[in-house]
Amino acid sequence: MAHHTSDIKFQIGLDENKVPEVMDWSASDGGINHAAAKAILLSVWDKRNQETLRIDLWTKDMMADEMKQMIHQTLVGLSDSLERATGEKEAADYMRKFAHDLGVKMDLFKK
Repeated sequence: MAHHTSDIKFQIGLDENKVPEVMDWSASDGGINHAAAKAILLSVWDKRNQETLRIDLWTKDMMADEMKQMIHQTLVGLSDSLERATGEKEAADYMRKFAHDLGVKMDLFKK
């Protein structure tokens, strides 16, 4: 049994068509209280069904360039997570190279 619990909460304000307009999130142990967000990409491992469940939400004012940056940074972060969780450095490096190549393809590194 857990000795401590921590809450992470997302609040999504929807328009009349149930499209996200505003988002905020809070993390009880992180000192974050109703911080504004434009997008949430959440993956949850379903232990019983042995599959990943996903929730991808973004607000109407999330710009395409911001989404490209978020996807790129998420891929880099997933590469790091893969290496830390499994020790699969070669696979993580492959993912990092893919993330970099995708960033180049999306012109994320132009000055």
